[in-house]
Order: sequence, then structure tokens, then C-alpha cells
Amino acid sequence: MYDLAIVNGKVYSNGVFEDVHIYITDEKITTISSALLDAKTTYDAKGHLVLPGIIDPHTHFELDLGFIKSKDDFESGSKAAAYGGVTTIIDFLDPVNTPDDLEKAYLKRNKQAAKSVIDYKFHACLKNPKNMVIPITKKMKELGLNTVKVFTTYSDSNRRTHDAELLQLLEQSHKQDFLVTAHIENDDLIVTNQTDTYDKLPGNRPTISEITEAIKLANYVKETHGHLYMVHLSSGDTLRVLKKRYPEIINKHFYIESCPHYFVFNNKVINNDDGFLYTMAPPLRSEMERKMLSILIDDVYTIGTDHCSFNKADKKQQTLAATPLGIGGIEQSFPIMYTLFGDKIIDKMTSNVAKVHKLYPQKGVIQIGSDADLFIYKLARRKLTEFHGGSDYSVYQDLDVNGEVLTTISRGKFIVKDKHFVGGKGTNLHMGGNENEST
Repeated sequence: MYDLAIVNGKVYSNGVFEDVHIYITDEKITTISSALLDAKTTYDAKGHLVLPGIIDPHTHFELDLGFIKSKDDFESGSKAAAYGGVTTIIDFLDPVNTPDDLEKAYLKRNKQAAKSVIDYKFHACLKNPKNMVIPITKKMKELGLNTVKVFTTYSDSNRRTHDAELLQLLEQSHKQDFLVTAHIENDDLIVTNQTDTYDKLPGNRPTISEITEAIKLANYVKETHGHLYMVHLSSGDTLRVLKKRYPEIINKHFYIESCPHYFVFNNKVINNDDGFLYTMAPPLRSEMERKMLSILIDDVYTIGTDHCSFNKADKKQQTLAATPLGIGGIEQSFPIMYTLFGDKIIDKMTSNVAKVHKLYPQKGVIQIGSDADLFIYKLARRKLTEFHGGSDYSVYQDLDVNGEVLTTISRGKFIVKDKHFVGGKGTNLHMGGNENEST
């Protein structure tokens, strides 16, 4: 007898929906069948969509900016994630520049993440790792970390990784088969005037800073045969240029991630009375760039939220320098993106993420042998009005969407059931999920 049966749903598998039932035992999907079989517990999906659990590859829970921490810790953030059908998140270690500090950052973050109600793993994160690339990548391997985040900007806070180390990292990514994830902006084209107000943000971090740096990194990828993942691409113009110049490497060696807010908003909202709530880096772009990004959605490989939530009072500051950059959105990401793009968005939030971050086929797919991570989505026009994270606002308040997440299941256990939070305990996924360690 199976532990759990999910019956009568429209199950997404291999790019199509099928009227089949899912049977789960010992946290795994063990049978997919059109037959009704016995199980200890049966959940009736009632003709709703049954989808693979979302993997958010870009979250910032409990992020310490020095002068403030992001509002969601791993408990509140993962709870909000579960309400949005997310069953796995990939967060970031604190930026370091030595192997010893990398290990300390890992142990610290692992302890913080023990509160997560869904599964998680980490990106290593660097700050100006001069003469330390090889020792750090060796330590990454020891810790089971297969992705590393770098910044090509933020030299003012010593977080920038310079070109020599970028090239070395990309060379090692080819030799050792890991992924370099990069915040890509040209530091020389960014204005950091300490007295500027928040409405100067789009001009201070212009699109050209993203385009020129992305071109440079694409050339480095071609030169080294490395593996690069561009986080939070913000502009359709950037993607258009990359697609035109580097079609042979885009989403093969140079992967593109973007975020829901770049598809929904343009930079005119910064001029609203509450424009300070829409501040993030890179900033929102022009309406033309937003539309271009939507047109080129097929060339976006993954969707991450860059979830980094704060309260209204945290964001309402006199200067841009004092304003914490970032917004929440992990709970709303799937309804927003599915409303905009339909079925084509599913793989970009599930199997594509799992493949590029080496979680596939354990995660990101509904198939026999995979983790029983899935969610039930009810199609019904509605407004986004319910939010379960730690922040006191959402930029997506009252946005029209085409459905809602009813139930989220992680490794065969209900985390959210019929919109009620049940609870859960996440697992730290090591080495692409090939070995698990309970927290």
C-alpha cells in the first residue's frame, strides 16, 4: 500500500498534462498510473493542475547588509515559499575571500537554514578573492557546493571580483564542472553618490552597465569554455544583444535567469509616491525594455525571485545609500509568471532550474523515482491579496492572476494543504542532491 495518492488531477509531465494519479512511498514518486490504487492517505486534486514543486534558485533569507537584515528569515521565508508552490530554495552564503571563511560561512548559514520548512541548498559567495580562487574552489568541493556567486560591481564594499579572478573561476568551472553565478553590472558605469535620492536609481545603474558587462563575460565564457549563470537579467535589450552576438553559448554555457518584477513593472513606478518600495539592483527598466524581455521569454532559461524583503519603513529613507535594495515575491512568483506566459513558464521554474543547478532528476520533475515535490494549482481569476511572509507590504498587491496554489507537498509530506499551513522540516541538499543531510 502506498503512503499517499494524489488522484483526479491534471498532472504535468514531459511538457504535457495527463489525467493520471500519482502514488508516493518513502518520500518518492513510486507509481504514476491511470488506475486507482490503495493508499494510506488519498488527496483528491479535483481536476486542478498538479505541477512539479518550484525551485527558486535565487533567494536572500536572513540577509545581513550590515545596517539592516532582510525581513524574512528561513522560517518565514520558506513558509511564504510553500504557499507559492515552492519546495526548494537556493540561498547564498555570506561573501568571503578565503577557504577558512567559506567553511565558517557555510556552517553559519546551515544553522540558520535549519528553520526552513522546505528543502534548500546554498551558493558559495565571493568578495574580491584575489589569489584565492584555487583554494576556495577546493574548499567548495569539500563542502559539496557546486555553484559560486560573484559580483562584477560593488567595489565600494570590496565585493567586486576582478577580471583576472573571473577568468580563473571560469577556467576552473570548466575543469571541475561547477557553475559561476554572476551579478553582472559594469562597475565603472555605476554612480554611487551618497546623497542621491531613491528616484535616481535607474539613472545611477543604467542598462548599458548590464549590457557591456554581459558582453565581456560572454567573451570570457567563449575563451575559457566555462559555465556561467547570469542572475537577475533586467533588460530585454541585454538579452537581445546576447542572443544576437552569442547564440552558440546562450543557455548552453551562458545561462540566463530573470525575475518576475522585470516582466511586470517598468521604471516609471519609481516616480510614484511609494516609488521607494520598488528599489532593487539592477533596477527596473523602461517600458520598451520590459516589453522586449517578455517577447524574448523563450530565451530566458530560469526564473528566480531574488526575494529580499523589507518593511515599508525600512525602505522609506532620505537617501538611496540608506535604502535597502530588494523586494519580496517568492509566494507570488508562479501565479504571476503563469498568468503572463502559460505552460511555457513551468519548466523555467522547475526542470530547467534543477538541470542547471544539478538537482535533476531528484527535483524539478514528476516522474517515478523523483522526490515527491509537487503542488496543486487551481485555475480561477483572482487578485493577489493574501501574503504570508514577514514583510508588511507587497509590490504585487491586487495584481490580477489566473489561479492560486491550494496545496504544496515536499518529499511526500503536506506543507500547505488546502491553503492551510501544516508545517515541515527542510533538508540541506548536497552535491546536487546525490546525498542528503537532515538538519
